[in-house]
Amino acid sequence: MLYEQIAMNKRRTGYVMAGFAALVVVLGAALGDLFAGSWLAGCFWAAIVTAIYMGLMIANSTNVVMDLNHAQEIHSVDQAPQLWHLIEDMAMVGQVPMPRVFIIDDPSPNAFATGNRPEKSVVAVTTGLLERLNREELEGVIGHEISHVRNYDIRLQTIALALSAAISFLVNLASNLMWFGAGRRDDDDDNSAGGILQLVVSILLIFLAPLAASIAQMALSRNREYLADASSVELTRNPQGLIMALRKIDDSEPMQAADPSSAAMYIGDPFKHQHKIGDLFATHPPIAKRIERLEKM
Repeated sequence: MLYEQIAMNKRRTGYVMAGFAALVVVLGAALGDLFAGSWLAGCFWAAIVTAIYMGLMIANSTNVVMDLNHAQEIHSVDQAPQLWHLIEDMAMVGQVPMPRVFIIDDPSPNAFATGNRPEKSVVAVTTGLLERLNREELEGVIGHEISHVRNYDIRLQTIALALSAAISFLVNLASNLMWFGAGRRDDDDDNSAGGILQLVVSILLIFLAPLAASIAQMALSRNREYLADASSVELTRNPQGLIMALRKIDDSEPMQAADPSSAAMYIGDPFKHQHKIGDLFATHPPIAKRIERLEKM
């Protein structure tokens, strides 16, 4: 069951990332068709913009995320012995480099991992997590976060964030160009029924792209949480620790220090959002579903 879940979640991640890439291509084609009369040119420039955003995000993501969440770095084992040793042990079991360690001063128990690759990874936990969880529960949470590092979820989330940012930039550019009256030349093809339909489709694609990007980013986040839960059990050989930790996280109050743009990175939704339209717009899968899967391992 454990390894089946890991394989299934990896396949789903591949589908989501393929969908993201297809969305960028389609948006670029729509922009090119609308403003240059060439879908190929639009795809080319969309790829250039996306590459620039990805480079900037990957280069600067860690320090920015830490500052946004008011995290303070722990530089030695003496500052937080239990936390340091747990992260060190889980990193050794997971065969990844020891991450940098941060603590967020917030009474709500939560944690997240970030970084652009395992060698530059970071694990951050709240003071509430250290105060409310016992060692077994902490081990389950740290195993979960180290699994994010080990499975390269930290890079995937950074790439997804960069793709979403690039899509938003392209859509804003399109809106500004339309506001100033830019568009395809007015020729016979454009005034035909087929040309008008093509124009309408291009405009719809441009304005629906950010919504599709948000849904894809949230789907990726939910899927990787399931995968990290399963991988944590693989590292700790103890699903009960993570189960008990998730229950305490679910029963806690919302965080005060968390930044909304980083919400998807946390092990549990830091703001305790309740989504009424299924799970489509949720950054995290329901805790009850996660526990149900863990109980079957």
